[in-house]
Parts: sequence; structure tokens; C-alpha cells
Amino acid sequence: MSIMNNLRLDDSVLVGGVDEAGRGSIIGPLVVAGVCIRESRIWQLSEMGVKDSKVLSPKARARLFGEIMRIAETVCIRKVNPVEVDASVSLRGLNRLEAKVMAAVINKMGADEVYVDCCDINPLRYRDYIGQHLKCNPMLHSMHHADVISVVVSAASIIAKIARDEEMRQIRNRYRGIGSGYPSDDRTMSFIRRYVSKNGSAPEFARTSWKPLRHLLEQTAQCKLRT
Repeated sequence: MSIMNNLRLDDSVLVGGVDEAGRGSIIGPLVVAGVCIRESRIWQLSEMGVKDSKVLSPKARARLFGEIMRIAETVCIRKVNPVEVDASVSLRGLNRLEAKVMAAVINKMGADEVYVDCCDINPLRYRDYIGQHLKCNPMLHSMHHADVISVVVSAASIIAKIARDEEMRQIRNRYRGIGSGYPSDDRTMSFIRRYVSKNGSAPEFARTSWKPLRHLLEQTAQCKLRT
């Protein structure tokens, strides 16, 4: 009888995980995703092989995306366009922006307990940033490397990654050779240099606040002044 009561208790608790994809990219949106699942079903995430999206192949992520969607109570995705990212970076507020978007996701999930992957050097401060925008009152855990520690956050990382990959696919349908979208990618930076050289401006899907592109635009403007 006590075992049945414990099962009912576990089944009534909703646990959420929140993570992002594309924070450091120079092309495409920042995507934040939240996954909410019954505590009694969390073991299924581990059984199906859910891990941090960065250690999974594209094929594995695609398979797990469907399985996560099948067993999750709620899944919430928010996309932040480059213009909004740039505005926050100019005010040195990218962490606050990400916290605000994570709070919006948490508000939609309906979880009793939530784990978030912390981008701030101070997890407690980041938890406070999120709390400023919450309209609900879950038990909130802000942790570094939560996408490795918590399988629910790992699930959220997969959802965020798939959603961002779809955004990147749409950009690639219009423009070839954009690479991964990260400034460490030579192919991505070559594309941006060609685009700026041809058009005299950055593509609308690029983040002009990122140093490599900002410097490139400044050099282009100086060249125009000399001519």
C-alpha cells in the first residue's frame, strides 16, 4: 500500500528542465526550450538515451526529439532574434535577457520543480534574475552544467538544438555556405566577410554586436569615408 502511495506522489510532481542553444553563435537566433515531465517518468529519459545535445549525433537528436515530445507533459520553445540579442549585448545584459526568456518558458510549463542551465558565473544571482520575471513559484535550481547533471535539462537541450537547427536550415535555404553559424567556424566568417563586402552591411540574421562582425562593419565604414 505504501508503494502505491509513493507512485501516486511521484506521478503528481512535475519536473521541468530549461536550456538554450545558439547563445554564442554569430548567425541565427538564441533558442530557449523547456521540457516538463512527470517525476515518475524521468527514468524513461535515461532509458531512451537522453544526454546533453552536444554529445549526440544529429540522427540521435532527431530520434530523441520525437520520443521526448511523446512523453513530456509540456514543451515550450522561445526564439530570440539577433536584433534583440544585440540590444541586450549593447547594455551588457545578455544574461538578464536569457534569464527573462527562461522565466517566460517556466511560466508556461506548469512545473513544480525546475532545473535551469546557468550561463552566469554566479548561479544564485542568475536564479534571482529568473525569479524577477516569474509568475509562478516552482522550486528553482540554477546550476552550471545542468545539461549534463539533469536528464530533464538534457532533454530541453535537445529540443532547443533541434529548434535552432530548423531556423538555420531556413537560412541555408536562402544563403549557401553559412557554416555552423559560430564565429569559430572559418566557413561562417568567410560567408559574413563576403556578404559585408558585397552589400556594405550585415545580413539581418547576424549579430552585429559580436566583436568579429562589429570590427568588420567598422572597417567597411572607414573605407567608405576614405572614398
